[in-house]
Amino acid sequence: MTTTEYQVTGMTCGHCEMSIREEVAEVAGVDDIQVSHQTGRLVVSGADAIDDEAVLAAVAEAGYSAVRV
Repeated sequence: MTTTEYQVTGMTCGHCEMSIREEVAEVAGVDDIQVSHQTGRLVVSGADAIDDEAVLAAVAEAGYSAVRV
């Protein structure tokens, strides 16, 4: 299992979390998503390495910006 963590800016509520979760869930290879507006963290897990650019693009599609930590 590969786990990658991102810092997301702009999240303020549970709806923000849901928007990000829905977009990132469509990225190939993603098996688990943990996102918290309180910490600004997004943790993505999958059996194999997950494409960072695809995750960042999904976060952007949801209307937020992120960087890998």
